[in-house]
Amino acid sequence: MKEKVQKALDQVRPMLQQDGGDVELVDVDEETGVVSVRLTGACKGCPMSQITLKAGIERYLKSEVAEVSSVEAVD
Repeated sequence: MKEKVQKALDQVRPMLQQDGGDVELVDVDEETGVVSVRLTGACKGCPMSQITLKAGIERYLKSEVAEVSSVEAVD
């Protein structure tokens, strides 16, 4: 599952990088389907980062990897 999540994140990454940000995979809990990521660059601390995380990254990961239940940001 971790490999599938990483491949999906690699598809999202260019859009974040266009705005000076990035996303890094921290952990995948295969039991619960929770994916932990770290937002970096311009995304770190951005007031819109929660929207980017939930409406963008989480939505895309769920559509690409059925086992994903949610995506959480960690510091």
